[in-house]
Amino acid sequence: MLLTPVDNSGIVTALAAALAGGPAVLPLSAEEPRTRALRAAMAPEKPVLAGTAVVVATSGSTGEAKGVELSAAALSASAAATHARLGGPGQWLLTLPAHHIAGVQVIVRSLLAGLPPVLRGPRSFAEAAATMSGPRRYTSLVPTQLLRLLDTPEGLDALRTFDAVLLGGAATPGPLLARARAAGVPVATTYGMSETAGGCVYDGTPLDGVRVRLADGVIHLAGPVLATGYRLDPAATATAFAEGWFRTTDAGELRPDGTLKVLGRTDFMINTGGVKVAPTAVEEVLTAQPGVAEACVVDLPSEEWGQLVAAAVVPTDPAAPPEVGALRAAVRERLGGPAAPKLIRVVGHLPLLGPGKVDRIGVKDLLRGT
Repeated sequence: MLLTPVDNSGIVTALAAALAGGPAVLPLSAEEPRTRALRAAMAPEKPVLAGTAVVVATSGSTGEAKGVELSAAALSASAAATHARLGGPGQWLLTLPAHHIAGVQVIVRSLLAGLPPVLRGPRSFAEAAATMSGPRRYTSLVPTQLLRLLDTPEGLDALRTFDAVLLGGAATPGPLLARARAAGVPVATTYGMSETAGGCVYDGTPLDGVRVRLADGVIHLAGPVLATGYRLDPAATATAFAEGWFRTTDAGELRPDGTLKVLGRTDFMINTGGVKVAPTAVEEVLTAQPGVAEACVVDLPSEEWGQLVAAAVVPTDPAAPPEVGALRAAVRERLGGPAAPKLIRVVGHLPLLGPGKVDRIGVKDLLRGT
């Protein structure tokens, strides 16, 4: 069986066919400049492994393209476990790019519930939500989308009509989560990736059938939601997938109540003066401070420290930005001196990448002034 490239206009029909045993689908964006390179790297003229329903093409922080091969069984297991956790099958509103795993799963869940997914398209979130029929209504957002919707009356009203709103793609600041819940929005944080058919840990607790373990502080995941491997790359597959487990590149820890806390990518850890600092931990402190809406912490090169802890901060009110010294002091008090950013810059917004993830390379450029 060959791999069929498809853009957003035909993704729903193509996914429905793939779930039923039809041609495997390679979702691609018609707008992104990297699409041609990703398509070529996926070699659609070459057969796919038996049982493959979808290949999700990604290019990570290194820019190296890879294709995650997902079976219909893995996609279906993920969708069924999601509906079981949320209270039952329902109709889904697509607000994320359909060529990313989060968007693919929004469509798959709705299809397996026997309901047509609602595609937002050029409409506002509220307009698209008003066309939904139920019986239960779900959507999936990234934190930046949630923040913007909470800031408008019509967006907040629409959010309150959903039975669940999933949040993934990036860490959700604690104050944003608390604000949404206090406003009556039924949000749930998700953790997962293309290799796990999307989110597989909700609010720190694995979905039914999913197992989590830590090995030297690195998160490993197992269960029926796992991908079969990387397209045309047996070496990478053997490295990441072994004995039924997928080795992520994320560091984590288990809280006292047994839930999983994700500390961030292991390759994002900052080594400053010989001390390792987790950017996610610093971001949590910064976003908990008055006047801070969003924050991103990255490393910058430093002759003195090796790597410098630096932060870009988005204020809740641009006319009254937070005081940089107070932010630095808050981090120092909570996490210690090495974690306190030596550079903090207040910016209008954080550059985004893909389905709403923060573009950390773009943040570094902002902080360098380039």
